This record gives sequence, C-alpha cells and structure tokens, in this order.
Amino acid sequence: MAEGALLSIEHLTTVFDTSKGSVAAVDDISFEIRSGETLGVVGESGSGKSVTALSIMRLVQPPGRIAAGRIMFKDRDLLTLDERAMQRVRGAEIGLIFQEPMTALNPVFRVGDQIAETLLVHGRATRREARANAIELLRAVRITNPESRIDDYPHQLSGGMRQRVLIAMAIACQPALVIADEPTTALDVTIQAEILDLLRDMKAALGLSLLLITHDLGVIAETADRVAVMYAGRIVETGPVREIFRSPAHPYTRGLLASMPGGRPGQRLRAIEGSVPMLGDLPPGCAFNPRCPDRFEPCTTAPPPDYPAGVAHSARCYLHAAR
Repeated sequence: MAEGALLSIEHLTTVFDTSKGSVAAVDDISFEIRSGETLGVVGESGSGKSVTALSIMRLVQPPGRIAAGRIMFKDRDLLTLDERAMQRVRGAEIGLIFQEPMTALNPVFRVGDQIAETLLVHGRATRREARANAIELLRAVRITNPESRIDDYPHQLSGGMRQRVLIAMAIACQPALVIADEPTTALDVTIQAEILDLLRDMKAALGLSLLLITHDLGVIAETADRVAVMYAGRIVETGPVREIFRSPAHPYTRGLLASMPGGRPGQRLRAIEGSVPMLGDLPPGCAFNPRCPDRFEPCTTAPPPDYPAGVAHSARCYLHAAR
C-alpha cells in the first residue's frame, strides 16, 4: 500500500460468470486515494465504474464476483474481512451515495428513520439522540425546515432533496471515505450544481476523501483533484485533473474532451465513432482500437501496459512506448 494512501486498489478484477465463461467487468485495475483527496473516475456507460464502486464495498451480487486483487483500506485488505466485519466498514468508515435515490431509499419508511437507522446500526447514537442527529444532518445538507421534513416519506421529496437525504446518510457516521456513484445524473442542471457544491463543502468540513464516479467531464473539472479514465473495464489514463485536461495522453480521453459541448452556437458536437464493445466480446489488443483514430500495428495484438505521460500521469497507449 502506497504511503499516505487511504484506499489502495491493487490489480482488482471483478467478473460475471455466464454460460459462455467468465466476463471481466473490471479488468486488473489499480489506483489509490489519499487522505483528503477527490479522485474522479470517468468513462462512458458500461465502462465498469459502478462495478468498481460495488467491488470496493463488497456488494457485487452473483453471478458477479471479485476474482483477484486487493482492496487496502486503512492498512486492511477488505477482501479478507468476514461479512460482519465488512458490515462495520460500510456506512461507518466508507459511505456510499447511490445514483438513483428512489431505489436506494426505502419507500415505506420516513427519511428521518432511515438516517437514524444508520446511526443506530453503527452505535453512533441512542434512539433518543438519533432523531435529533438526523434533523441536524438534514440541516447540514441544506434541507429547509428539517424538523418537519424528517417525517416525510421519499415520494414526498423532490429528486434533489432525496439526493441530499442520501448524502446525509452517507456522512452520518463521519466516514473517512465517501463513494459517490453518479450523484447528479438524474437531476436538472441547477440542482446538479447545488449537489456538487454540497459535496465539496461536506468534504472540506469533515476532512473526508471522495471517490466521484461520473460520465461528465465537466463535473470532474469542477470537483476532482485527480482523474482515472475507464474504458471497457480497464483504466486507460490517470493523472492530475489539470494535466489531463491540458494534455490528454490517451486517444479515448481526447475523444471525451472533444465531445464536450462548448463550441460556437450551431456547431455540430463531435462524437467518438462506434460504441463501447460488449465485455464478453472485446477486440484483441487495446479494447479502444476499433474506435481509435491513431491505431497502428501493436494496438491490435496485446493490451498496452502503463506508460509515463507526464508527472504523476500515465496512459495505457502504445503512442507513448517510444518516449
């Protein structure tokens, strides 16, 4: 485990067993998150981002399973813990914000009871204290009139308010790390900005680390310190956000940046040709090669290793092999 790292993922592989054999949704990925840092994980749908989050929390359901690797958190390998020990980690030491609040919240329980349950399960409050703490948590995530909102059911709240409730649940036990899986996907642009502001404020106030999973590079630019770009279950580029936005080293990252809106009014948006391959049917070599404008001979033979592309910046691309 790297010195100063709160979380260190080492050669993690998560597969899904199918009738045709095991298919890797997360394929030999490694990264780390330091204390107080925000790492953004970005990529198109189907690139393995959410499976990575579920793997860290050991919430991958059959036929999925973690096939290899280590998940080092506070000098412990989470893959070696029994289920009871892992339950003590979930929520108390690592919080998780799901992308769809209506499926993450129980529709038949009041939101205050669901926040209080998080505190009670981890022994952070008595039943009498839990309600008062839940009100304070709703106030902390900027829900107005929390004394009355605490007795609302999820369907009585707007999408933005439901997402704030999930954030309140994730930070209730003041974990060292929060994983936010597409926390703004289902929200309109104004509410998205408010939720991102809230996450930044919570991170600063509580001194926590944040793993932010998104397909939106604009969100990464505003929020993250470093970024890992995923494609077809593999991390293809990592580095400081400014470095990657200024000098993207992988053709996939360049394509993502080029496809962001922001050109002249009426100008056509640029898109990456083709689509993400099915995980059970990856092309030989670099998985991006069928869509890559820069491919050449070695790209179709074997997946490229990591090559240095700058200070604390690497890319899995043969274009950097001769550097």
